[in-house]
Amino acid sequence: MRVALHTRVREDGVARYEAAHREVPAGLTAAIRAAGVTSWTIWRSGRELFHLLECEDYARLLAELEHLPVNVAWQARMADLLDVVHDYSEDGAGAGLPVVWEL
Repeated sequence: MRVALHTRVREDGVARYEAAHREVPAGLTAAIRAAGVTSWTIWRSGRELFHLLECEDYARLLAELEHLPVNVAWQARMADLLDVVHDYSEDGAGAGLPVVWEL
């Protein structure tokens, strides 16, 4: 399944956000892949971030990562950098952007 998400970087956080994503912990990327993600891309336009991920089951992904210490630490780091924060807990499974059109 494909899931699109939208987040927004704080005005003073763009450089730190990009720096953080140059050094995503290997344990986190391994856990994301183990939870069924085959692809995750983030685009930035100004402060707006658009994520597209492909995974087997988004709700399962969130459930598997929710209490994982490396993910908890990462989410805390991201919360410090973002104005709009996606709910990466199991409760956020239905929060993807709705599809308006596809070709």
